[in-house]
Amino acid sequence: MPALKPTLYAGRITWIGRVADRAASLAAEPLSEISVSFAGIAGEEHAGLTRPSCSRVVAQHPKGTEIRNVRQFSVLSVEDLDAIARKMGVDRLDPAWVGASLVVDGIPDFTHLPPASRLQGPDGVTLVVDMENRPCHLPAKVIDAHLPGVGGRFKAAANGRRGVTAWVEREGVLRLGETLRLHIPDQPAWGELARVRGEML
Repeated sequence: MPALKPTLYAGRITWIGRVADRAASLAAEPLSEISVSFAGIAGEEHAGLTRPSCSRVVAQHPKGTEIRNVRQFSVLSVEDLDAIARKMGVDRLDPAWVGASLVVDGIPDFTHLPPASRLQGPDGVTLVVDMENRPCHLPAKVIDAHLPGVGGRFKAAANGRRGVTAWVEREGVLRLGETLRLHIPDQPAWGELARVRGEML
């Protein structure tokens, strides 16, 4: 019995980008298409089969521990980017300024997709959603270079709207204008979730 359920939702790819050197700048270079391998996007800062653990998983692994790389992609939605821009009081937020690898249009409440959901392209290329991407302060400097004095508003405005991290399950090509079909795990939410979230560890 299939464990993943195809849905009627599909996101049209409106932006593709690559961050070549995050130490130099978080700004992403826009592309019209990319070939993706099991290691992610060639030449991308977040590419690789493994990565050093960061603050997001410090409760599980000491910082810098080599772990499986499930942060190969930073995927956002047009709808969430628009909402962030409105909350920041600006007309538009360029995906390049926040280091996006992919932006899609047409999937509601994108940032809260169930972990393990799949986004599948026409040639079979498939990205697996790991989890919600938490906002950080890093985009502030890039945003300030274009909109002076505005960057500091990003982290709060992006709370619950920062998109998801994802990794490659099946290799292929991602192209502007193509659609990614959403597939979700065919299971209910864990019954203990609310209680566990309320626990103090």
